[in-house]
Amino acid sequence: MAVTNHPLASAAAMEMLAADGTAADATAAALFALTVVEPMMVGIFGGGAAVIRSADGRETVIDGLCTAPAAARPDMFTPVSDDWPDYMETVGRENRVGIRSIAVPGNLLAWCELVEEYGRLPLRQILQPAIRHAEQGFAVTPYLANCIAEHAQDLARNPDIAALFLPGGKPLSAGERLVQADYGRTLRRIAEEGPSVLYAGALGRQIADHLGGAGSPMTMADLEAYRTKHRQPVRGSYRGYDLIGPPPPCSGGVHVIQMLNLMEAYDIRASGFATPETLHLAIEAIKIAASDRRAATADPDFVAVPVERLLSKTYGDRRRAEIDPAAATAFEPQVLANESDNTTHVTVADGEGNIVTSTQTINSLFGARVVIPGTGIIPNNYMYLFDPHPGHALSLEPGKRITSGISAFIALQDGKPAFALGLPGAHRIPSCVFQAIMNIVDHGMTLQQAVEAPRVFTQGQAVEIERGIPEETRSRLAGLGHQIVDVAHVGGGMCAIAFEDGMLEGAACWRADGTPMGMGGGLAREGVSFWPDPTRRPRPA
Repeated sequence: MAVTNHPLASAAAMEMLAADGTAADATAAALFALTVVEPMMVGIFGGGAAVIRSADGRETVIDGLCTAPAAARPDMFTPVSDDWPDYMETVGRENRVGIRSIAVPGNLLAWCELVEEYGRLPLRQILQPAIRHAEQGFAVTPYLANCIAEHAQDLARNPDIAALFLPGGKPLSAGERLVQADYGRTLRRIAEEGPSVLYAGALGRQIADHLGGAGSPMTMADLEAYRTKHRQPVRGSYRGYDLIGPPPPCSGGVHVIQMLNLMEAYDIRASGFATPETLHLAIEAIKIAASDRRAATADPDFVAVPVERLLSKTYGDRRRAEIDPAAATAFEPQVLANESDNTTHVTVADGEGNIVTSTQTINSLFGARVVIPGTGIIPNNYMYLFDPHPGHALSLEPGKRITSGISAFIALQDGKPAFALGLPGAHRIPSCVFQAIMNIVDHGMTLQQAVEAPRVFTQGQAVEIERGIPEETRSRLAGLGHQIVDVAHVGGGMCAIAFEDGMLEGAACWRADGTPMGMGGGLAREGVSFWPDPTRRPRPA
């Protein structure tokens, strides 16, 4: 089973599984394909994390998050304000758009390590679907077309990215074919030479020369020095389910478990889905996690993150006392507006019991909103995730990893996989995963219902509520003191797989081009031949 946010990416994953590949092979094929068909969300010059559970029970997280270049310094950008909502903005938007917003990428190396350590197919084979779609083109979806139109003004500033998405000065429309010939050639180079072509070879030197000449602090030495981190996942439990998720610098693993610890003392099944009682408690739990995220989540190589304390049931008991069941509690808004919702997610399980759930991104829509000439590569704008004000946990430092709301989770019951899921959505991701787990465990929803159900979100300020929540519930929440903001959607397209009695079920939701694909049946039994009785084959004429 493979669930991704584009049908061609799910098909790429299934192509690998049908060729006797593992979940790791299928995940990598899907991600490479997504760099072509969902180019606004993910790229090889981006970052992300993958939570992996092998059939033998081994668990690990491959952290391919981007890092700041060695020449970066805490004051390299000039902030426009010390107050929200403009706290993260800088003069000329230099940390957000353009060459100086690009951080050292981890995706290509991380995906290749995933294949090398957990796969069995050659990289050349895994890249074929992506190469095919880049060179031959694919039909632009309405989702991609809308993203192009929304950001056409920024795309028009760079001639190389404008040539792709604004041919003749006009945004591509749904149904038009997008061909990325330069990127197809780049993928072929990777297929032949592996990730070293970027991190130690000619492609890397070409990119570093261009970036350096355009004012980026990144150098070839930064690419050569980049390393992924293989980390142990964080663990927690909720009503008989064991949960594993990504550790810092990803915030989601810690804070999803923290929110569930807060809810465990309440009878959520009895209070019901989308009722004022349940949503009030969930909103208060999300506020508490938001306050801790800003204070405690950062790159653990630079900042001491109190992971064990935040995960503990005892800490949950203490913070739960701050929740008033009858009124909204005033929490100082912990507004994080810099992390982009524009990401992608892949969840894959193979027939042997291997599972990968992986969230990957170039941060904002179309990343830095440039294309590196001659390569077709759309780089990240991850420098926007660093605090431009020196002296804080998230401030810019050389070699520091960015932080992320990635919340790719695998749940076990009685030691066996029960479900795996994740989604895009930046700082909204943990709250969405938190609600999806309650949907499954407390509300007894089917997997499809759980990923599509209406969501809520807050960081201590106004509460975003999707339009699927009944008006009566909104009114009663307002009566409890919550400021309600009506929104079309909270977070992005969730990709989930459930495991039960040897069967796999996949589900995706309406918030992206999500597509589950599964493969059943199998090969012929041993000894089966075309003729049932080999002694009665027809004689030659």
